Amino acid sequence: MTGQISRGIETVLKRLGDSIDPFREADTPPPSTLWAFCKWCLAGSWPVLIVAAVVSALAGTMEAVTALLLGRVIDAAAATGPVGFFTENIALVALFVGFFLIVRPLSFGLSAAFNGIVVPPNIYPLIQSRLHRWTLGHSVDYFDNDFAGRIAQKQMQTARALTEVTAESINVVAFALASILGSVLLLGTISGWIAVALAVWLAGYIVMIRWFMPRIRKRSAARAGARTMVTGQVVDTITNIKTVKLFGHSQFEDESALNAMAVLRDRALDFGRLSTGFRFALMAAAGVLPVLLIGGTVMLWQTGVASTGDIAAAGAISIRIAQMTGWVSFALMGMYANVGEVENGMHTLTPPHALLDKQGAQQLRVPNGEVEFDHVTFRYGRAVGGIDEVTLTIKPGEKLGLVGASGAGKSTLVSLLLRLYDTETGAVRIDGQNVSDVTQESLRQSIGMVTQETSMFNRSARDNILYGRPDATEDDMIDAARRAEAHEFILELEDHKGRKGYEAHLGERGVKLSGGQRQRIALARALLKDAPILVLDEATSALDSEVEASIQSALENAMVGKTVIAIAHRLSTIARMDRIVVIESGRIVEDGTHAELLAQGDRYARYWRRQSGGFIGIAEAAE
Repeated sequence: MTGQISRGIETVLKRLGDSIDPFREADTPPPSTLWAFCKWCLAGSWPVLIVAAVVSALAGTMEAVTALLLGRVIDAAAATGPVGFFTENIALVALFVGFFLIVRPLSFGLSAAFNGIVVPPNIYPLIQSRLHRWTLGHSVDYFDNDFAGRIAQKQMQTARALTEVTAESINVVAFALASILGSVLLLGTISGWIAVALAVWLAGYIVMIRWFMPRIRKRSAARAGARTMVTGQVVDTITNIKTVKLFGHSQFEDESALNAMAVLRDRALDFGRLSTGFRFALMAAAGVLPVLLIGGTVMLWQTGVASTGDIAAAGAISIRIAQMTGWVSFALMGMYANVGEVENGMHTLTPPHALLDKQGAQQLRVPNGEVEFDHVTFRYGRAVGGIDEVTLTIKPGEKLGLVGASGAGKSTLVSLLLRLYDTETGAVRIDGQNVSDVTQESLRQSIGMVTQETSMFNRSARDNILYGRPDATEDDMIDAARRAEAHEFILELEDHKGRKGYEAHLGERGVKLSGGQRQRIALARALLKDAPILVLDEATSALDSEVEASIQSALENAMVGKTVIAIAHRLSTIARMDRIVVIESGRIVEDGTHAELLAQGDRYARYWRRQSGGFIGIAEAAE
């Protein structure tokens, strides 16, 4: 029997815990005004939150019922005396016992269940997941213009603060309002004047709260902003710790962090001074209430209007409300502080996405792999830089090399192909489909890429390679690693927790690997992805000549049947391309094969002569 009851309780609690879907997606973009933003974050959970508030309010009424029963028991004891109390008040005694042993524990237990099982455990991931999804949809400019640590801190800060506001609104506000309303009704049964006295005190209390809370909210927002700046500064330093060490700038970074911490200290002191004044005013107001209610009831008792039990009930109510006033006020101060943090995070996280899929955007289809740049201009919103009126067609399966000085516009072309930015004029097309008319996900899934600055996730080597195609088999993953000349060194990896080989974690951004090792894992990832279009942006720049030569065949195999765009300063890596395009100041200035461009004796030929030559055979053939 006991086991059945236990299983029944466990089932009920599990259903309560599952009453809110913690990962439900939002239907609309986040609004930029506070109340609308809070509604957006909590959308889908409101019915359960209302039930939780009602349960909390019912628990709050228990305070007034407790005082009422206490007064009735005292009056009954005074009327009947000790001898006949139980025999003459059996119903009152049964009510008293049933209330304290059954009704009150159940109401508070149910309220605790909503607080511990239903609301915070589900609301936090609901808010965090929505903010995270929205943040992931921002363009690269959004992340380039801020600290990574600051953005992450804003997400967690906003989710935590709004969760606490929601929980406290249920646990404190609903509870306290129901308790005070019940107290007013109870005191009204004693005397309307006592109820009026409580109402006047409440009015003064509300005026005090309305004066303090907006100021607390404002100073809390300032403190939150300063805190995230400290986080951003520290994370930025740690992320670039090798550069700090190499340049011997530990003291400089320490001073930068201390400056940010000094601002945080000033904001914290501003908040602390205000909260100190608030607490003093609160304690003074709380001290007035028992004097007012108990003194007033005693005066009514002297005139025969109130009973002894009424004095006890008024005393219990006044002391409980005075105590609750401190609890509620501190909770409200915390809520307003959290509202300030929500507002602060909202301004950072809710800007509209700069790059959106068009209404009704289709999946990209790549039957052939033709890439076309049609009179494309993009200058990053500036007067100079980027590319200008570039027209270029890369035929299906063609291998194109891009050559040019740094800043000539090579990477800009690739960014526009990937639609990391929208063209200012002109269009980029793949198999006749404008990249701005298809979904961004399908576009980027159709393009494999290996970059010069290859970042790794702080996950296992296996996870980093499988990022190219998460559903790939183990054999496919290892085959890609072998083809990229990465398998052997991966087997020798071991991280600080003793994980070895493909299970070894690579450290943040792959810091535990050499540049060449990172690029070989990135190449394995691209090989595994097997996309119809392949972009190599200085893909072998971190490899020494011996390793580059050893994976040249792997690169050539990876390019078979694919449209390839290869950017390289080391011309040996692109000399075998079908065609080479030279870009200068955002314009195409030369276009032809390796031999044709050498024969022209212009820019490409000068680049070639400045370098030591290409692979064995190519340099000789070019002479």
